[in-house]
Amino acid sequence: MASTISAEDRIVVGVDGSTSSQAALRWAADEARRRGVGLHVVTCWDFPVLPVGPYQPPISAEELHREAREVAEKEIANVLGASGRDLDVSIAITEGPPSLTLLVFARTAAMVVVGSRGRGGFAGLLLGSVSQHLAEHARCPVVIVHGDEDAMRRGDLEGRAGIVPGP
Repeated sequence: MASTISAEDRIVVGVDGSTSSQAALRWAADEARRRGVGLHVVTCWDFPVLPVGPYQPPISAEELHREAREVAEKEIANVLGASGRDLDVSIAITEGPPSLTLLVFARTAAMVVVGSRGRGGFAGLLLGSVSQHLAEHARCPVVIVHGDEDAMRRGDLEGRAGIVPGP
């Protein structure tokens, strides 16, 4: 669908293929529908840190970009399915760390939504590094979607989102 909604009338959601980001996408889509605004799905990629040695696997920026787009498109299809057809959904695939990239998108967004835990780090922490960074630095409201893995798979998000108001 061609976008006629301004950036300020969009909810930005970060996705990485994790269960937590799927819950964030579902919450963001529901909120976009309630507000009558667009949904901007952002997926970030970066070159992996590889051990130094004589063999370095051939990894191109194009491959990483393509894989990131596949993650975003698959997540949108799996989470939103046919119910997402009524939304104005756009996708951004960007190179760089998610915490900094999402802050750039937050400058003009109505709100940023992320899952409480992404693909990396330590599973026992309450917040992941990206969600914590956004909560501390974003200029718009940040919604961090919490929930246990089973509840997120069932789509049971009632009372599992926390909103951090922007300045």
